[in-house]
Amino acid sequence: MSSLKNIYNTYKDVFILGFIAVIIGVLVGATDALFGKVLLEVTEIRNNYVFILTPLLPLAGVLIIFAYSKIGKNSIKGMSLLFSVGFEEEDTIPKRLVPMVMCSTWITHLFGGSAGREGVAVQIGGTIAHTLSKKINIKNSGKILLITGMGAGFAGLFQTPMAAIFFAMEIFTAGAMGYIALFPCIIASFTASYTAHLLGLEKFSVNMADSLDLNVYSIAKLLLLGIIFGIAGGLFAYTLNHSKQFFSKHIKNPLLRIFILGCALSILFLLLYQGRYSGLGTNLITFSFSNGQIYKYDWLLKFLLTILTLSAGFQGGEVTPLFAIGSCLGAALSGIIGLPIEITAALGYAAVFGSATNTILAPVFIGAEVFGYNYLPYFFIVSAVAYVFNGNKSIYSGQRTLNNLL
Repeated sequence: MSSLKNIYNTYKDVFILGFIAVIIGVLVGATDALFGKVLLEVTEIRNNYVFILTPLLPLAGVLIIFAYSKIGKNSIKGMSLLFSVGFEEEDTIPKRLVPMVMCSTWITHLFGGSAGREGVAVQIGGTIAHTLSKKINIKNSGKILLITGMGAGFAGLFQTPMAAIFFAMEIFTAGAMGYIALFPCIIASFTASYTAHLLGLEKFSVNMADSLDLNVYSIAKLLLLGIIFGIAGGLFAYTLNHSKQFFSKHIKNPLLRIFILGCALSILFLLLYQGRYSGLGTNLITFSFSNGQIYKYDWLLKFLLTILTLSAGFQGGEVTPLFAIGSCLGAALSGIIGLPIEITAALGYAAVFGSATNTILAPVFIGAEVFGYNYLPYFFIVSAVAYVFNGNKSIYSGQRTLNNLL
């Protein structure tokens, strides 16, 4: 009887978590839709008034840091706070994190900062799920629902639920999967994706016509691309982490730091093609897949300006700029490698993201969901090699790695 009772309790907990996952998916998907649609409007405004708004970037930065210092509590820790809670080093994510990170990211983008949006979505999901986990008494529910919420946040914004599921399960410990959250993460990610879509947030996707025959020559080229993208993503993560430490050490006052770097960034953004490298980088991604003008150095400038923006203290994320960096790098390598530009750009889009986040399955599936599942073998080869060659680096300083047992 006791064994039957244990089985019953186990399944009961699973179904309770599944039901809560639906609630998480709806709440997170709706919040992602609001955040994403406002961000698009903010981007449009900035593009129309780039010479008026970009010079105000340092003042916008001061406003962000001042607001966090007065009412942000410890929410300024952002993704690091989610990792700390996931590893039970802290037990609280303040609910104010959601409006704080949304508003500060809108401000960053309005005034021209080069940043992403996934960090916001993942923090939204993690905060909402963590809040709900406090209401139930199920073993490991805190960690399970935190992973579930993070997956929902990623899925709602990008509408790539398969990639979101693996991203959330891979991100805490490189080389290990948080399968404990698999069932609710599936439910929440697909629910968030559909909710955001129903509320009008559009998914980015590309219909590619080119294809490859997997022979010894094309596989050799894919392996080479994987090495290059792996090094690029690892270098981004390494440089970002060290850049944050460098500026924090040499300009200790966060208000002064964001003002000084904001002044430098506003000048650079205007001098370098009047805001071409501001914002998410979706303009560069579009150019990569629509025969637009892509310069050989686009990826490097987006690389450096994103690192400076985030090191200064501006809010957002890294993933969409990483998509742009990878797409531009792939486009630049197309002629050298001897592969169609659409394919190399798509492979860079996925693999540089995977390398910088130290994940392997998330980039494979984001490539498949954005560019088509018929390209999945290409994404697997390149992303797997990129994972090997990223130097075990990650943009998330709170991420842990398994001990090398070999």
